[in-house]
Amino acid sequence: MTMSPRRPDQTSDRSASGQTSSIQTSPRQASLPLLVAVTMTGTVALHIFVPALAAAAADLGTTPVAAQLTITLYLVGLACGQLVYGPLSDRFGRRPVLIAGLSLYLAGLLLAIPAPSIEVLIVARVLQSLGACGSLVLGRAMVRDVSTATDTARKIAILTMAMTLTPALAPAIGGLVAGAFGWRAVFVVLAVLVAGLGALVVLTLPETNRRPVALPGIGAVATAYGRLLRNPAYRAYLLAGACAGTSLYAFLAVAPFLLVDRLGRSAQEVGLDCLIVVAGMVVGAAVAGRLAGRMPIPRAARIGNGLCLASALALLAIDRTGHLTVVTLLAPLSVYAVGIGLLGANAVAGLMNVDPHAAGAASSLYGFTQMAFGALFTLVVAAWHDGSATPVAATLLGAGLIAALSLRRA
Repeated sequence: MTMSPRRPDQTSDRSASGQTSSIQTSPRQASLPLLVAVTMTGTVALHIFVPALAAAAADLGTTPVAAQLTITLYLVGLACGQLVYGPLSDRFGRRPVLIAGLSLYLAGLLLAIPAPSIEVLIVARVLQSLGACGSLVLGRAMVRDVSTATDTARKIAILTMAMTLTPALAPAIGGLVAGAFGWRAVFVVLAVLVAGLGALVVLTLPETNRRPVALPGIGAVATAYGRLLRNPAYRAYLLAGACAGTSLYAFLAVAPFLLVDRLGRSAQEVGLDCLIVVAGMVVGAAVAGRLAGRMPIPRAARIGNGLCLASALALLAIDRTGHLTVVTLLAPLSVYAVGIGLLGANAVAGLMNVDPHAAGAASSLYGFTQMAFGALFTLVVAAWHDGSATPVAATLLGAGLIAALSLRRA
């Protein structure tokens, strides 16, 4: 393959060892706040619609199980799409692939606004997820592209914190919008947000991938993934991290029905209740940051998993003994969220350290597995939904047990 001549606008960073970094810069620097916003939009549509699920189901005349498919299949789209956008952006550049993803995202939102049936809404949600996962993957990749060796950790830390805040804030916003203007207004707000973000990308965001590469063959990609999966430590952190990263979706998928139908909460209160729970993830992630370098990764991960197991058992006991209230539901779930914040951060750090030369493949495979597990967890609670908290508690307990068994090999 013939190497293209170096462009005048390309610069290279040299590390202390004198080696040239592959990171390139452009005359017009990519805005970090814009890249953070791009990445956050990847999961906003997942969480912001949660408080409106019950209202959408009633308006479209469908069942809670069918309505919950709008969450489950969104996760499936996020999982599968993450395996595609990375290689495409390596070949064709981040910017055009990101614009294409945002366009598909916007098309799905516009289709959802007038959706006359649950079937149309589900199709719209799948389109949204297939477009949104481009934001999730490419925003993260572009942050790496524009970071030098000295500030990569700082920028990734900012991005990680923003991603942790997304599931905490989005349900509260969705609950307020749905309660005031109806569930379709949630998609109107999202469409305006994505359209505005897309315009900023088109007008201000430069290409950050200055060295496009050939598309790898399916065989090469499969070989890289297979090599990682044969590593016991990677498998351990992969399973533990996937269970931590999306097990709480089991609660979010049924939160509107459990809190509204069982505990008499309003749509606005559901959003705030979800905010309280998911905020625990921010606390857990902050604790993980404080412990980094002070405590071995496996030990910190096991402490987080211990919190998950204890709180899931407590919730199961509370529900089975007939003591479920808003407080007794949210308290153990909040502790569980702290646990997964601590477990998840350390699991990701562990799996990324297994093979530094395959960090990209390790990240993509983790993203796919995480969202696939999230889809599985939401599918289980949707099929098992009986109006109680038992399906949620049992699913969270099962996720904690899988993580505990996996961490024994870390």
